[in-house]
Amino acid sequence: MQFLGLRFAKSPFRRFVIVIIIALGFARVSSLSNETDKSALLAFKAGIIDDPLGVLSSWNNTVSLCRWYGVTCSRQHHNRVTVLDLNSQKLTGSISPHIGNLSFLRKLWLINNSFHHEIPSQIGRLHRLRYLSLSKNSLTGEIPKNTSGCLNLLALGMHHNQLNGEVPPEIGSLVKLQALHLGANHLTGSVPSSIGNLSSLEDLTLQENYLGGSLPQSLGLLTKLTSLGLGENRLSGTVPPSLYNLSSLLGFDVGYNQIHGSLPTTIGFGLPNLEFFGIEENQFVGSIPLSMPNNATNLRTLQLGSNKLSGKVPSFESLRNLQGLSIEFNHLGSGGFGDLSFLCSLTNITSLNGLSILDNRLGGLLPAYIGNLSINMTWLGLGMNPIFGEIPKTIGNLVNLEVLWMGNNFLSGAIPSELGNLQNLTVLILCNNNLSGVIPSSLQKTKKLLKLYLDGNQLYGHIPSHLEKCQNLMELDLANNNLNGSIFPAIKTLLSLNLSHNRLSGALSAEVGKIEHLITLDISGNMFGGEIPSTLGDCDGLEVLKMKDNHFQGSIPQSFSSLRSIEDLDLSNNNLSGEIPKFLETFHFLEILNLSYNNFEGMLPTEGVFKNASATFIAGNNKICGGIPEFQLPKCISSHSKSKGVALKLKLSLSVIFGILGVVLVLVLVYVCWLKKKKAREPTSSFTAETKQNLSYGTLLKATDGFSSTNLIGVGSFGSVYKGILQENGTKVAVKVLNLTHHGVIKSFKAECEALKRMKHRNLLKVLAVCSSTDYGGNDFKALVYELMVNGSLEEWLHPSLISTNADGPSKKLSLIHRIKISIDVAFALDYLHNQCHSTIVHCDIKPSNVLLDDEMVGHVGDFGLSKIILESTCYTNIDISSVGLRGTIGYAAPEYGMGSVVSTEGDVYSYGILLLEMLTGISPAAEIFKENSNLHNFVVEALPERVLEITDPFLVQEVENDACQTRKSTIQDCLLMIYRIGIACSVRVPRERMSITDVAAQLGSIRDRLYEAG
Repeated sequence: MQFLGLRFAKSPFRRFVIVIIIALGFARVSSLSNETDKSALLAFKAGIIDDPLGVLSSWNNTVSLCRWYGVTCSRQHHNRVTVLDLNSQKLTGSISPHIGNLSFLRKLWLINNSFHHEIPSQIGRLHRLRYLSLSKNSLTGEIPKNTSGCLNLLALGMHHNQLNGEVPPEIGSLVKLQALHLGANHLTGSVPSSIGNLSSLEDLTLQENYLGGSLPQSLGLLTKLTSLGLGENRLSGTVPPSLYNLSSLLGFDVGYNQIHGSLPTTIGFGLPNLEFFGIEENQFVGSIPLSMPNNATNLRTLQLGSNKLSGKVPSFESLRNLQGLSIEFNHLGSGGFGDLSFLCSLTNITSLNGLSILDNRLGGLLPAYIGNLSINMTWLGLGMNPIFGEIPKTIGNLVNLEVLWMGNNFLSGAIPSELGNLQNLTVLILCNNNLSGVIPSSLQKTKKLLKLYLDGNQLYGHIPSHLEKCQNLMELDLANNNLNGSIFPAIKTLLSLNLSHNRLSGALSAEVGKIEHLITLDISGNMFGGEIPSTLGDCDGLEVLKMKDNHFQGSIPQSFSSLRSIEDLDLSNNNLSGEIPKFLETFHFLEILNLSYNNFEGMLPTEGVFKNASATFIAGNNKICGGIPEFQLPKCISSHSKSKGVALKLKLSLSVIFGILGVVLVLVLVYVCWLKKKKAREPTSSFTAETKQNLSYGTLLKATDGFSSTNLIGVGSFGSVYKGILQENGTKVAVKVLNLTHHGVIKSFKAECEALKRMKHRNLLKVLAVCSSTDYGGNDFKALVYELMVNGSLEEWLHPSLISTNADGPSKKLSLIHRIKISIDVAFALDYLHNQCHSTIVHCDIKPSNVLLDDEMVGHVGDFGLSKIILESTCYTNIDISSVGLRGTIGYAAPEYGMGSVVSTEGDVYSYGILLLEMLTGISPAAEIFKENSNLHNFVVEALPERVLEITDPFLVQEVENDACQTRKSTIQDCLLMIYRIGIACSVRVPRERMSITDVAAQLGSIRDRLYEAG
């Protein structure tokens, strides 16, 4: 035979030569293939913009390819790369399309990094790939359809990214697939029926997307499926019956959708191995099948809440591993005896830690064995049912309870002192029952308590003073009981206090003024007497104050003029007298004013709330006059002397003479008082910035030239800002004069002062002094004095056409590098507030007008009027103590704030992300183009990456196009895209998925450095 042009011979030497030639040929082929893999990996490395752990430092020519970090080669295939595992290495960048050249790759593991941009379609060329996980990154765009080319895939993971579009039907061709994880993205469309072709599939998770439509029947063909996660979507229709017969299923979750239908009676036989079953927040009807607790004995979590289930609750005694059971907000039970018998079946389940049967029809006597539930119980909800009997003393056995909700039942008897054993309680709700006796002193042991509701019972005795030991208490409701005495619970942390409709008597304690953050106070329907304490005016955050049906006398205190946030004021049915104060006219947020059935006299004001006869109630005050016609009050007339003749003339003459003397005397007295006030207002020491001392009204008046309009540099929701020069030392300042008629401005002032005491950073606006005084007219005056930022706000630079400026002044334009540097300044400031202060500070109002620029264009974050200090105590982490309302500005405020969520550092990150997108696009999030469901975040997401220049500020686009260097131009576009991705990652809807501000600052720093390197 012939081989390579040589005739094969029996000569041993010739055979040896041939073998050497063949070996050398294979070696060269191997070397060339290895070089292909090396080039692909180096291209992958080039796409990484941040490697904080330095894991790719070994990827160089001095080290063999197969010894690079995260790289595994196969000797069987001549050292070709078979594994690339860079799991959790904090890498930032994009996935290079050259990844598709690693043709022998079997495992690609990039989970838990910060990869962004789209998934390259070249991944579909990896025909040998078995494991592909890109989860927990910031990847965008659609799932590549040609991923179906990876026919040997066993596991595909892309969950917790920002992927959009539909689930590609082509996935159904990956017949070897065992795990498919696409949850926590922005996927739309329906669940493709082709998934039913994946006969080897064991784990399918598509939860937390926007998938709609009905579940395909073909899912019932997945006979090996162990986990099905479809919760938190928009699915409708019914569950295909075949899904209830997948006996291999361990987890079944379709909660938070719009699915209807009933559960089959044989579900426990069809799904005998279930460990998790969740259908909450749907529209299921019918009863709980007996076969579920009797046959699916491995169940750990059973979530059936918020449906329309009815009938009797079955026994759960077979579920020995049960940890959580929720059947709340259904129609279960008949309201009679025996409804609660199922509770006995739970007493031997030691793993149970949460039980909620709220808002059903479950009636009967509350059994004593409720205290025999697992000692691991942290959540027990029995309220809103027709349950009667006493609260068993055994409830004190559940020492790990954090929430006990037994309100709106028919419970009777005394509140057991054993509740004091529950020292981990944060919420105790026993309202609207028939409980009697005294409030047990043992409650003072529950020092973590945040909410205590005992209203709507028949409790008597004094309000125990020991409640003041619950120094975390924020909401206390004791209304509609038979409590007596005059003890007033002055718990400084209270936001809401309701003592109405009891038998409390005596004078209202001046201690009420110590509850300075109080928002709601209701003491109506008691027997309080004496004068209203003036200290109540110190609670200047009050929005609701109800004191009706008592025996208060005297006049309305002048200190009430501080209650400028009041919305509902009810002083009716008392013995109050004197004139109705005119300062009530200035309360712009006052919606309801009830002064009826008192002894007020004199003229009724006509402005403010008094202009609305349907919002002001003054009946039963027979000595008042005037007012608007709708009140039909008599006109106010002065009493005149009716004497005639000489006596009249003499009296008139004497009146004129004494009147003139009186006016002169009053003017003299006023002048003397004015001199004294002026002297008292002058500062007693020299001005020092570090001490943040009080400056007088007169000093600020001079500094701003009488608050001249020519010195006005800005007007905000809470006041006006004037520039000025302090005459004592020539310091240029910005003076923020608060508009005290604005709702919440006093709280804003206090919040800003409290925040400013706790922080000091180069990128925070420096406060020099405060002023809390009165003006020359005797009106309250409050102001904050800052270091003047000569370059104004970022708002003026981003939107100069919207700001009133001098037309002849210089055009305000920011280059890309300036915008990046300012964004880094803001990120540094937030990182300091969130992570470096003694107590975490949440700014709550990050936007361009609150970013000020000094003479070197360094950014400074200002305006802490809405800020929130998060105390170290963990009990404050799940309840918002704010009373200002929506935290932030529309367009910048995090979406969760609008749904009542607490303020958080993630909320600041959202606002920062919107700010970053605005800095690049030059488009305000409040622009007219964003209507209905559109917003700046989605606008950018939909445009990237193809239309990156189309959405970018034209000034920046011109900057890019004017650059003659193509390489530099390409670098600038890449950097623009990376910054957009950061803005998108910060402003995603789910708070936990947002980037940390520390990572933001680091990545922006890397982008800035890259631009510098590019020249």
